[in-house]
Order: sequence, then structure tokens, then C-alpha cells
Amino acid sequence: MILFEDVHLTLGSSAGQVNILRGIDLAIATGETVGVVGPSGSGKSTMMMVAAGLERPTSGRVEIAGTDLGPLDEDGLAEFRRDHIGIVFQAFHLVPTMTALENVAIPLELAGRDDAFAQARMGLEAVGLGHRLTHYPGQLSGGEQQRVALARAFATEPPLLLADEPTGNLDGETGHQVIDLLFDLQERKGTTLVLITHDAELAGRCGRRVRLLDGRISGDEVTPDRNGLLTAAAP
Repeated sequence: MILFEDVHLTLGSSAGQVNILRGIDLAIATGETVGVVGPSGSGKSTMMMVAAGLERPTSGRVEIAGTDLGPLDEDGLAEFRRDHIGIVFQAFHLVPTMTALENVAIPLELAGRDDAFAQARMGLEAVGLGHRLTHYPGQLSGGEQQRVALARAFATEPPLLLADEPTGNLDGETGHQVIDLLFDLQERKGTTLVLITHDAELAGRCGRRVRLLDGRISGDEVTPDRNGLLTAAAP
């Protein structure tokens, strides 16, 4: 599902060139759940942005679901994201002037689905928000807003879901509920999940844990699954 080959990203700043990613080699198989951990500034979020085609690497190859992102122009990348990638951010990124139903329907409408609103309704019902369809983000709690964001990310049933600190703006109990929901949806849909988190316990819920340090992968290990067994990491 994800293949990084010697991926580098260098950005300019007032202090000169900054090397964000320094030769990332990573393969993630279809259906895997991978927790990405590391200190602030290690390149976790940048790596996710590169995987989503939201940031272009300076050098190296990025292949998602068998497609090399390098040759795609911005319109091509947008279409590819629409069809293949769901993204959940720490900040919910809902459109404040749209209802929960309208927010979830956006990717479906962009995909040309005639049943966009019917599917959006089903998605919100799946995350326990069937009674909040006509509410605006400002009328929802933080946990409810993140549930809307999850419903939107899963709306088109993308093969890949990228989640960047999805509980960062939530209290502990609400965060646990959202994560339980995230893994439940992932398991039911068979989605490949890449979860960026600073929480080692949360990363341990994934089948594999990848650690970044100073823009490089410093660790890649399997973690016990729910039955206490070990699952093999992708080659």
C-alpha cells in the first residue's frame, strides 16, 4: 500500500536549508495497522503529508496503492487522494458553515456519487451521530467533531487512512472512545491505517510500530495483536 524509497525532503528557511526527511525507506502492506512514533520535529507529520501527496519530496520515490505519485500534477494528486486516501487531522478541519451531513457528503459529491447524502447519513449513523445530521461544527463537542471527521475520512471507503494525532485535542475518555471507533471502522473496512501519535500505548494497538528520529527511521518492530500473538512486519 505504501512504498517509500530513499525519500528526502529539504525545505528552505531564514536560517538556511532544513533537512526534514533524510532517506526514508518504508514498505507498508495492504491491511496493516502501523503506529508512527517519535519526538516532536522528528518528521512524523511530514512523512504523512508526503504519503498523502500534500508535500512533494525533494528526492526519492513515493508509491501509494501501486501508483507513483511523482509524475502526477496537482489535479492528479487531488483526484488520487479523493479515490484512495482518507485523512484525519488533530484539528478536525470541518467546514464551519456546513452541517455534519454536508461535511461528510463532500468527498462523495466530489467523487460524483448520486447517493452522496444517503451514504453520508449512513456514515454518521455508523459513528453514533445519526441524531446530529443537521448540526454545525460549532454546535458539536470536540469528540463529536472528530467523529464527523472519521465518518468523512471513511465515506468513500478509501484503501488507506492516515491519522495524525487524532485525539490530540480531546480529553482522555473522549479520546479513547474515538480511537476505539477508529479501530472498529478500520477492522470492518479492512483499511490500511497509519496512525501518528506521541502515545506509545496507543501505537501499541497497531500491528507494527515505526519510530522516527531526526528524519530517519530509527526503529521498526511488530507489536502483540489483541490475542497476544506477534504479527510480521512488512518487508
